[in-house]
Formats: sequence, C-alpha cells, structure tokens
Amino acid sequence: MKKLTLFLTMLVAFCMVNAQPEIKFDSQTYDFGKIKEEGGKVTGRFEFTNVGNQDLLLVNVKPGCGCTAANYSKEPIAPGKKGYIEATYNPYNRPGAFNKNIRVTTNEPRFEQENAAPHMIFIKGEVLKRPPTVFEQANYTNGNGMARIKVGSVTHNMLNTETVKDTFKVRNFWDKPVSFKLEQKNDYITEVGRSFGESLKPGQEGFIVLQYDASKRNAYGQQKDMAVFVTNDSIESRKSVHFAVNIKEDFSKLTAKELKMAPVSQYNAISYDFGDVQKNAQVTGKITVKNVGHSPLLIRHLSSNSGYFKATSDIQTVPVNGTATVTVTFRPSNRSGKQKATIEVVTNDPANPVQVIDVNANVL
Repeated sequence: MKKLTLFLTMLVAFCMVNAQPEIKFDSQTYDFGKIKEEGGKVTGRFEFTNVGNQDLLLVNVKPGCGCTAANYSKEPIAPGKKGYIEATYNPYNRPGAFNKNIRVTTNEPRFEQENAAPHMIFIKGEVLKRPPTVFEQANYTNGNGMARIKVGSVTHNMLNTETVKDTFKVRNFWDKPVSFKLEQKNDYITEVGRSFGESLKPGQEGFIVLQYDASKRNAYGQQKDMAVFVTNDSIESRKSVHFAVNIKEDFSKLTAKELKMAPVSQYNAISYDFGDVQKNAQVTGKITVKNVGHSPLLIRHLSSNSGYFKATSDIQTVPVNGTATVTVTFRPSNRSGKQKATIEVVTNDPANPVQVIDVNANVL
C-alpha cells in the first residue's frame, strides 16, 4: 500500500513537472512589402499555437521602439488552440526600409529564470516616399492648418533696456480669406506692422512685425515667451510664435562711484557633485552666495537647463555681509547613468551678473 501511494505521488509530481505551456509562431516575421508613406497605418498579424499541455498566457508584448503598437490575445490559450499578436506601423514621415522588433514574454517556465531572453517577432518593409505637400514645396512646414507662419521661433540675447523687432512671414494656402489678430496678453510683445490688412487673401503671402521690449518684460536670464494669433483657420485657429530671450542687465550707465558701491557676489562653490543617487530618489545640495559688496545683492533669476535639476534660494535680497543659500534639488525619476546640468544664477553684481554652476550625479 505504501509503495502504491509513493508511486502515485511520484506520478502526479512527474505530470506536474512535465505539464507546461509552449508557444510556437506560424511565422516570426511579417513583411509589409512596399507601402505608401501617405497611405496610413498598416497592421500585420502574427498567429501562434500553444503546443504545450497547459494554458498559455501572454505576459508582456513590448514593441522595440515607438514606431510599433501591439494588440494581442489577452485570455489564456488552451493547449492546441491559437492566439494572435497584431503589430501596427505608422509610415508617415518615415520613408525608406524599416525592420522593427516586438519582444514577447509568456508564462512558460523558462521565464521564471532571471534575465530570460524574450521571444522575438519582427515586422519589416519599405516605405515609399510621398510627393511633397504644397506646404513643403513653399517651405511652410511649421504648424498645421491652411494658413501658416513660415518660422515659428526666434532667439535673442539682449539687455534689459533694449527692444528688438522680428518679421514673421505668413501665407494663406486656403481658398478663403484668413484673418490674423494678435491675442494681446502682455505689453512687452506687440504688433508694430504688417504687409496686409486684417486678412490674407487666398494664396497671398505677407508678413507681420512683432516687437519684444525687454524693459517692459521686467525679468532677467533665460525667458521663454509666446505670442498667439487668433485666426479663422478651420484646422488650426491659433497660430503661435515662440521667443527664447536671454535678458542681461545694462550696467553701462553706472558711474564710477556707483560701481564702487555695488554688491559683490561670492560663491562658496561653482560646481556640485551629488555622487551616486538611486533611481526615483530625491536629493538636495546647497551652495551659498555671500554679498561682500557695499549694497544689497539681488538674486534676479535662477534657472536650470534640465527639468531634473531645480534651484531655489531662501532669500532674494542679500544684505551687505549677508548670505543666501541656493538649494539644488535633483530628482532622477527613471533615468540612469551620469547626469549633468547647469544652474544659472543672475544677480545685480556688475562684475559677475551671471554665474553658471555645474551639477553632476550618477544614477544607479
């Protein structure tokens, strides 16, 4: 009796060990052949069979890049039954040959091992370049809609006492007139001229002149501003132009006496290394700015060239012989490896109005 019980136990264990799902693809490559760039998204279907003796489940289907998207069987696939994975590719603006992969993991026993290689399936083909649009032929590729602004952004380095004018070319590709009206949200970006009336006629090209007044902006350092035109374009009614402006203080009119009595900034460091940082952690570092001059030091502006590093100051006005503490916060999120950025400190110190601080971290 004991031998029979032992035999049955071993038999059940043997069956359990050997009962497992197993995926087998009809084909691991789907060839779209030649497709038109303007033809819209295309979808290829991969079919597979569970050749194992236990239900098969797709645990993860991950496209190898942002160009593909996958839809697949979500329910368990019984032994001997079929399932599918659909891969979609958008050819627009991607002329030429392509070869993309999709990584597939299942509930097969081998995926219980750490770093097990996924199943790989592939889509490939060749995108035939579309003929240029009327917008591309005229070099009006910025924005959308039937009326467009040729160049939608400008960059300037200027003093806080200066103004600058920019001319923006516009064109109406529609068969109806298109009106342009500046949405006046501030007094430092204004329209000062245009080559047409309230509206552009069908097919007409013209220009609009905008003026940026840094004295009215009342800010220092790197500034990002936007002007918006409201139109009757049925596709894109709001047309925007962007200003990236670095505003510096004009010290040219200070007298020798005023320069002698000016504030003087003194930094305890112009770089900061966070060292090793864990992913999704948040760490802070501190740098001090002492005023060793003869009048209050104003911290005009703090900025970072990376969204992962941010800087704040405990005070904006630093008295004579006083000290401000600049706190730099680093939040790496899901980034990894060496991270670098710069923090820009803008003050009213005539000798050193802009101090760049280098910050570094190594995300584990």
